[in-house]
Amino acid sequence: MKLKFSKMHGLGNDFVVLDGIRQQISLTPEQLRYLADRHFGVGCDQILLVEKPSQPEIDFRYRIFNADGSEVEQCGNGARCFVRFVHEAGLTDKREIRVETKSGIIAPRLEADGSVTVDMGIPRFSPNQIPFLHDDDVIIYSLDVADETLDISVVSMGNPHAVQVVDSVDLAPVGEHGPLIENHERFPQRVNAGFMQVIDRHAIKLRVYERGSGETLACGTGACAAVVAGIRRGLLDSPVRVSTRGGDLGIVWGGAERPVLMTGPAMTVFTGEIEL
Repeated sequence: MKLKFSKMHGLGNDFVVLDGIRQQISLTPEQLRYLADRHFGVGCDQILLVEKPSQPEIDFRYRIFNADGSEVEQCGNGARCFVRFVHEAGLTDKREIRVETKSGIIAPRLEADGSVTVDMGIPRFSPNQIPFLHDDDVIIYSLDVADETLDISVVSMGNPHAVQVVDSVDLAPVGEHGPLIENHERFPQRVNAGFMQVIDRHAIKLRVYERGSGETLACGTGACAAVVAGIRRGLLDSPVRVSTRGGDLGIVWGGAERPVLMTGPAMTVFTGEIEL
């Protein structure tokens, strides 16, 4: 099977994007892992699959697979690349599209300057919506990791996040604590682990250990979750600039039952064809 693909990235969070509208695509977890492998395949953090929608009022369906072959609900940087891809592939000429994901509908918009703004939906906090094993809905939870007790906030941006505040993202034990938090028994579907350093009320630095991919250079839903957690904890005010190792994102959240808006770049690196 030969597949045409585009290699894209959003702030260094990189993707293999597949057109499942003009190609018939059905990949096994083993084939997905091969595509994502940086030595034998194309190499990426996630694989994005563009498909026809199941509802007439929606433009596209968007599926996301991690480097380990698992399918996940949402990916913010991927959503921005998705918009640029469907434009560059000639699949739409709409500046704003409606896209169905495993976790619901998102509405990304291609801006005049080439950046992309995505309505990431309303954040959810109830433990059963994350999911997170706890009886109460509070802003800060205690989580035992290794020999430490961490203060975390849990947020679902269509996918689960555990956010903690650290003094320095450069010194944070992302590689050590990240996988322990990701696979913690209190997160039955695993979790993305965010490490947030507050610079001022409108700026943070962030590193994220992503579920199924490890640490990435940027995480769009992680940026949204961190800002939401920081605002709820009284540390931040919207809008917030989120500086990742791959670059900056702009996050806006009005609180309560309002959606989170994320703005940032999306770039195509190259296109190609691979035989599986």
